[in-house]
Amino acid sequence: MTSTTTLAAALPAEQREQLMRTAREVSFDVGARLFEEGRRADRFWIIKTGTIALDLHVPGRRAALIESLGHGELVGWSWHFPPYVWQLGAEAQSPVRAYEFDASTVRTMCAQDAEFGRAVAVWVGRVVAHRLHSARVRLLDLYAPYGSGGN
Repeated sequence: MTSTTTLAAALPAEQREQLMRTAREVSFDVGARLFEEGRRADRFWIIKTGTIALDLHVPGRRAALIESLGHGELVGWSWHFPPYVWQLGAEAQSPVRAYEFDASTVRTMCAQDAEFGRAVAVWVGRVVAHRLHSARVRLLDLYAPYGSGGN
């Protein structure tokens, strides 16, 4: 992930502090599933330590690994857009410590404070664009006759 999509780079200090006031610390063991594609997206996380893999269900095959996320990165964006359903799955690749956020609370904060809402929307939008690109490249590597063409 690029530095512009991590929390520290994406949100101005005031909005970052406002968001962090709602966080609770959680941990996940290796192999723990944070969420499954197609299920309700009611929370999200920012990684403190460890690595989380994003994957995509591929019918008749093993789930395709799309991207690995680490320190400071947003895990989950589907909570921000109706119908609030996960578009990917996520699993801890190592022991993980993270900040967890209630999606409904953060969406309410976004609605009540336009500046905060805009900052969060721009951040989440950057993350979505990055993840879409990562998914495209990964799926081309896995399934296209000549891969993504990148070296």
